[in-house]
Amino acid sequence: MKKIVYASVSCVVAATALFGGGYRIPEVSTNAVALCAANTAHVHGADTAYYNPANMVFMDEKRSTVEADMLFIHLDSVEYEGRNGGRHDGVDIESQEESFALPELHYVSPKLGKNARVGLSIVIPGGLSKRWSDSPAKEYAKEFTLEIVEINPSMAVQLTPTFAVGAGIRLVYSKGIVKSEGAASRDMNGDNMQVGYNLALSYKPTKQLEAAVTYRSNVMMDEAGSAKLYVGNALVYNGGADVSIPLPAIFKAAVAYTFAETTTIEFVFDRTFWSKYKALDFNYVGSIPGILKPYFDDPIPKKWKNSNAYRIGVTHLLDEKTTLMAGAVYDNTPVPGSSVGFELPDTDSFAFSLGGRYKIDENFDVALAALYSMHESRDVNNRALDGELSDGNVFILSAGIEYRF
Repeated sequence: MKKIVYASVSCVVAATALFGGGYRIPEVSTNAVALCAANTAHVHGADTAYYNPANMVFMDEKRSTVEADMLFIHLDSVEYEGRNGGRHDGVDIESQEESFALPELHYVSPKLGKNARVGLSIVIPGGLSKRWSDSPAKEYAKEFTLEIVEINPSMAVQLTPTFAVGAGIRLVYSKGIVKSEGAASRDMNGDNMQVGYNLALSYKPTKQLEAAVTYRSNVMMDEAGSAKLYVGNALVYNGGADVSIPLPAIFKAAVAYTFAETTTIEFVFDRTFWSKYKALDFNYVGSIPGILKPYFDDPIPKKWKNSNAYRIGVTHLLDEKTTLMAGAVYDNTPVPGSSVGFELPDTDSFAFSLGGRYKIDENFDVALAALYSMHESRDVNNRALDGELSDGNVFILSAGIEYRF
C-alpha cells in the first residue's frame, strides 16, 4: 500500500485540479472558462485583478468594477482496467462521479490619482477530489479531498502610456481529508494558511497589439492536523500529523492582436513549475508501529516535472452589447508514470470552450460560458497501478454578473 497522504493537504476545490495538469485550476472567472484561460494580455474586466493586475490601469471604465461568478463543475468517473496477466488482471473499476459549485469574486477600484489602481480576487486556484469504492483503489484513495482558497489583493502602476506593472500578495488557505481502507487504514485531516506573491507586466505599443508577462510564486501548503491509523479494526495511532505539498509557481507569456476593432486573438504560453513536488513525506508527532512505517511513514517519491499548456482564445464584439468568446488548450500532465496514483489519475488533456457576455445597461453585464476537457488514456505500471486509466473528462458551466459603480 502506498502512503497517499498528500490529500491530507486540502479541499473540494480539487475539482479544479482536473481542469489543468496536476491539481491546479486555471479557470477562475466566467471569461476564463469561455477562453480556456487565454485571457492574460487582453483582459479588461474585474478578473483583470487576478489574471494580469498590470492591466487594471488600462481599463476604460473609470468607476469601480466588481464581478461575481459561480462555476458548476462535473467530473466524469475515471475507469481503471487491470492489464491482462498483470497484478490487477480482472480488475475493472471506476471512481465516483463528482460535482461542485465554486464561487469566485473579483474587484477593481477606480483610478487612484492618474496612474494607479488596486484590486482584489477571492478564488479557488487548485484542489483535488477523488473517491473510489472498490479494491485496489480504495486501499490508496477511498477519499482524497483537497480544498484551496486564495485571497489575492493587488496593485498596478502605469509607468508610461504603453507600459504598466502590477504586483499582489497571495494569501492561500488549504484544507484536506484523506481516507484509505484495507488491511491497514487511515483517516487524516489538516489545514494551513501560507503567503506568496504575484507579479505582472503589460505592454501596449499600439491599439491593436497587447503583450503581457505574469508570474505567481510557489506556495508551500504545510498542512498540520491529526491522523488515525488502524490495523483491521484496532486503532494503533491517534495524534498529530503534518505534510507539505506545493501550490506551484506559474509563468505566463501572452500576446493578443485585435483585427478591425472587433475580433481579438490571444495566444498564451503557460508553464507550471511542478518540479517542486519531489516527494510526499508525512510526519507524525508521536511514534507509529514499525510494521506500519513502510505504508505510512516512508517518503514516497513523486518527482513531478514542470509542465506546459498552450492556450488560444478568440473574443468577438458582435455589437455594442454582445461579446462572443471561444477557446482551446492543450495541457501536459506533470505526473510521471512512476508516481501516478489513484488519488490523482492525471493524463494529458485537450479542452475547448464557448461563452458570451451581454451588456444590460451602463452598469450591468451578464455572462455565461462552458468548457469541456477530454483526458487521454494512459497505460501505467508502477507500485500502485498495473493497467490503463481512461475517461475522467470534465465539464464546466460558469455564470457571472459584473457591476460598475
